[in-house]
Amino acid sequence: MVRVIVVGAGPAGMFAAYELAKHGAEVIAVDMGLDIEERKQMMKDPEKAGYHYIRGMGGSGTFSDGKINLHPEIGGNMLEFLPQSAAEEYMEYVDSIFTEAGVDGRAKIHPKSEELYKKALRAGVKYIPIKQKHVGSDQLPEVVKRIKKKIEKFGGKFFTETEATDVIIKNGKVAGVAVKKKGGKKTRMEADCAVLAPGRAGSAWLLELAKKLGIPFRYGPLDIGVRVEVLNEVMEDVTKVNWDPKFHIRTKKYDDFVRTFCTNPYGYVITENYGKFVSVNGHSMKNKKSNNTNFAFLVRVYLTHPVENTTLYGESICKLATTIGGGKAIVQRLGDLKRGRRSTWERIEKSYVEPTEKDVTPGDISMAMPARIVEDIVEGLDKLAGVIPGVNEDGTLLYAPEVKFKSVRLEITKQLETTKIKNLFTVGDGAGVSGGINGAAVTGIIAAREILRRTGAKVQQG
Repeated sequence: MVRVIVVGAGPAGMFAAYELAKHGAEVIAVDMGLDIEERKQMMKDPEKAGYHYIRGMGGSGTFSDGKINLHPEIGGNMLEFLPQSAAEEYMEYVDSIFTEAGVDGRAKIHPKSEELYKKALRAGVKYIPIKQKHVGSDQLPEVVKRIKKKIEKFGGKFFTETEATDVIIKNGKVAGVAVKKKGGKKTRMEADCAVLAPGRAGSAWLLELAKKLGIPFRYGPLDIGVRVEVLNEVMEDVTKVNWDPKFHIRTKKYDDFVRTFCTNPYGYVITENYGKFVSVNGHSMKNKKSNNTNFAFLVRVYLTHPVENTTLYGESICKLATTIGGGKAIVQRLGDLKRGRRSTWERIEKSYVEPTEKDVTPGDISMAMPARIVEDIVEGLDKLAGVIPGVNEDGTLLYAPEVKFKSVRLEITKQLETTKIKNLFTVGDGAGVSGGINGAAVTGIIAAREILRRTGAKVQQG
């Protein structure tokens, strides 16, 4: 029986463990964060800062808003690793596991998607129609709990509050993983294979490991911008067609790529604390609703020689914004940004939008973010208004910074195995191969099935 250590229990790690355990492999999953029940206890008030980044089982993705996008090119490009038909089959398989765990089984493309697609084209904006499910941050813990129980029924084991400190290599292939239980000593877990699914919070750990083991890698791009908040009425014609609509924009001045991401109808803006800086995010629930809709509006940044480390560049912007915000995120009315003046609480109170996140500092985003990014955001919102009238009004609120770090990508095969070390696989958002719940889950299954193929196990989807 093959023995596999899975590092990380977010969507990628959980689904790798699910597939391996289901087909008879001996699976041990370790995560440095909390168990599912302990995470639930810390979710007393999901509107409070730091909600998304309570580390542990389920990862940040399945403890946030819970959008499951059933499209092979959303949440990462699965066509990098699979043919179109196979990618769609993997997506459907992942969806069936979520459905079995209690997620609503209905997902289809809305009949008015074609009309919205054409309207966007006329405005010079690309809209991507997709099948999509919204779970809700208040429903996700039970979904994760059910998937965990199924893995344990298959024979898989979980060790939380257990940090992977190293991967042990012998003769060019995996021999085990060194781990350290919170408050305990380092121990060695023997393994035939290791699946590394560290999540976004563990991407820096993966980079250091790659350097130590001599695994070639490259930096991914950076998505940085703001979180936009408007009244529900501004967005509802679009969100009724797609809960989390995907709009892609090319700005005229710089020809930069700007996109909407993580739209939350009736949702809440929150602050995430990364320790050295803060960032903003958003979520929505099934059973509690606000008067506002929020979404990320992000500019993609690529760097080349001599500065290639997009993570450090993004962190430097976030640190400056946090400094200007006095340790908090910045909020500003769009009208104030366009007029070159900072917002104050008095000016924000004149807005038709009441902020759902008040533990922020009114200020001037242009003092914190590069001029090019600010210009892209303003121009992009003006263009988006051709599809969503009112989204660029003076009273629209902007929170900054919002950042999505694209983790380093190790040199890997299409089966997600490192080219340098045999039987070492890297999966999920933290490995730079996905960017969402479903995509991360698919990458975990790709790696799991390659391991199973080598053992001669017969894999069945159902």
